[in-house]
Amino acid sequence: MTDNTQQESPAGLERLLGAGHRRAAWRRPLPWVMLLGAALALAGVAVWQQRQAAAAQPVYVTAPLERGALTLTVTANGSLKPTRAVNIGSELSGTVRRVLVDVNDRVQQGQVLVELDTAKFNDQVNRSRAAVTAARAQLTQAGATVQETAAALARFEEVSRLSGGRVPSATELDAARAALARAKANEASAQAGVTQAQATLATDQTNQSKASIRSPIAGVVLSRAVDAGNAVAASLQAVTLFTIGEDLTQMRLEANVDEADVGSLQAGQSASFTVSAYPSRRYPATVTRVAYGSTVTDNVVTYVAYLDVDNRDLSLRPGMTAVATITATQRDNVLLAPNAALRFSPARAQAQTERAASASGGIVSQLMPRGRMGGGARRGGQAGAGTTAAARQLWILRDGEPVAVAVQPGISDGRRTEVNGAGLTEGTAVIVDQRSASSS
Repeated sequence: MTDNTQQESPAGLERLLGAGHRRAAWRRPLPWVMLLGAALALAGVAVWQQRQAAAAQPVYVTAPLERGALTLTVTANGSLKPTRAVNIGSELSGTVRRVLVDVNDRVQQGQVLVELDTAKFNDQVNRSRAAVTAARAQLTQAGATVQETAAALARFEEVSRLSGGRVPSATELDAARAALARAKANEASAQAGVTQAQATLATDQTNQSKASIRSPIAGVVLSRAVDAGNAVAASLQAVTLFTIGEDLTQMRLEANVDEADVGSLQAGQSASFTVSAYPSRRYPATVTRVAYGSTVTDNVVTYVAYLDVDNRDLSLRPGMTAVATITATQRDNVLLAPNAALRFSPARAQAQTERAASASGGIVSQLMPRGRMGGGARRGGQAGAGTTAAARQLWILRDGEPVAVAVQPGISDGRRTEVNGAGLTEGTAVIVDQRSASSS
């Protein structure tokens, strides 16, 4: 009994512990591990696909429309000049005796500036006066001769009347009449001689007076090119001795405007300018005239615009170089759009345009290389820094999709452009750029 019991005990223990029997499949760990791995892989693929889809969706950058003022300006360089400057020279040749004014002196109209040596001019005047006296004496002598020949002719005619024409002879009467005619001609010639001598005297007296050179205007002496003792030689072109500015409290800026900008300028427009002497100060000015005649320098065509400048404090000086900013056009209370919004076109619209152009262009256009779009932060955003004058639409977002809105552009200052369009109001968000979600 004891041995049988001992032999059966191990077998009963194995049956109790389940030894020798196979486990059910759902109780095995390996299938569960494989199933969990497959589920995780599928979840990862789904997440990756979602991220890829999200990355493929474009992100649009918008900016609001603003309402405000827009100013179109024209910039030009020029120089300051007096409203009227006179170069004073000498009509006569001679030696300078005295110089009575210097640079920056204020002079009045008619004031003597320079005196020439008048010894030669005085002699000419005295000679002319003597010539007038001699001419008048000749006129008196010619007048006496006329009276004498007239009296002789009268006696001959009286004798002829009393004698019944017998005496004097006809020849003597003709000779007396001819003598009277010569006497009258000599008198007329003497009268002309007097007039000529008087004219010569007047010219010499004028030259004598011009030996004292006077200012034709009231103003300020800007330059002086003469000293006492200098010899002045008058020729076909008068020598410039002084330059006088009429009134430096009112000056003129002559600005050279580029031919591309001259069409927007007209008289009456306001402007401002700066000079190197006072870089932080802006001086006001007004356009008074825009020249029709052009100036060509190194194949660059410019037109001169004249601007009136108030210089009551005399801080500005003739010849200063100025940089002028002219207000060509002013718009108040208008809708303003960024220029980037007018240049923007969605990438899909660009692709459609390229496909249409390729289809219409045939094989040649297909063989031409296309501009490769950058794969970085920007895809089909700004079309370049071109003009916005030809742009006729803006893009806005509706339900997350870009929609084109027709607009009428106005003036532009290079950063913003005036726009008008149906449904556009202040604050309307317009698309200015397009990015991929991964780069944003």
